[in-house]
Amino acid sequence: MGTVAKLLAENVSFRCTSVDRIGIRGYVPGLQYEGGVLRFLIERGYRIPSPAGLAHNHDRLTSELDAIVAASDVPVVRFRRDECKEDIARPYQLEAAAAGRRGLVLVGKAQERTSSWRGFVDESHAAHRPGHPHFSWRRMSSVPDHWYLYFWDREWGPAFLKVCGYAPYPLWACANGHEWAKCQLAKAGVGFEALDNGLRSVGDPAAARSICARLGSGHVRDLLRRMMAVMPDPLTIEDRRAGFDWRFSIAQLEVSDTAVFDAPRRARAWFEAAIADHLDLGRPERVSLVVDRKVINRGRNKTPGRFATEVITRDVAPSCRSTTSPPRRRPT
Repeated sequence: MGTVAKLLAENVSFRCTSVDRIGIRGYVPGLQYEGGVLRFLIERGYRIPSPAGLAHNHDRLTSELDAIVAASDVPVVRFRRDECKEDIARPYQLEAAAAGRRGLVLVGKAQERTSSWRGFVDESHAAHRPGHPHFSWRRMSSVPDHWYLYFWDREWGPAFLKVCGYAPYPLWACANGHEWAKCQLAKAGVGFEALDNGLRSVGDPAAARSICARLGSGHVRDLLRRMMAVMPDPLTIEDRRAGFDWRFSIAQLEVSDTAVFDAPRRARAWFEAAIADHLDLGRPERVSLVVDRKVINRGRNKTPGRFATEVITRDVAPSCRSTTSPPRRRPT
């Protein structure tokens, strides 16, 4: 049996490093604090910045979503708790791909916990008087509907965007770098054999590696623009002129290193070599690197519970025990 490094160097028929899953978080900086919410409502013409203004915006978004569904003639699915949303959406996306349709293919709705703005009448405030109430605002936990918009994109294949209709309007978008690479290979006329999430073989491995290395932020921005052009936008042109606009950050980025061995036995040998290399993970000087940290427990000095490292194998529950004898008492 060879070492991990030797097996990868000598017995791999195809290897490619690629960005895998990408999660993009969207947010409106001006709606992340109480003063920003007040200015948002005042800029919209509300003399009293009350929760009614946000309720009107929510109703507008819901109406626009209904209009989008009607115009696109796409199905709407209510996701139940603990269902895998991507498994439900994927047949719709594959059907659209087979029919050569691009764009929105499914709308899903799900109640999910989030933090949203709530306004309360503050009668104790000095500015409060009859006919001119003063509102205090707080971010509070709520479980509103989130809208999932699933797409089949010409450059990315399957992708989705999730938005909440309640301020501060959190947004989440997700795509897959492997799917982007497959689309680019198909456009370039390079033959390949696809895995569920990756590439098994490619007619031109060098071209595949070059394409995977080319994926950049500009491609992600283009995808966001196409999807957001379809979704009901909480922000209007006037909101943007007033300084409210979207910002985006990469909240999740997975990188995949695909190695295809030239024979199944090589993969088995790699697995055995990798296990052998990590059997001594439980040595004390290495365990300290894993659990050498302090857990804050509401002011208590002691860390609650016990930290442990365990190697798990099917039908095997390894354990390590040691016993010590009490010291012998010297005769007096």
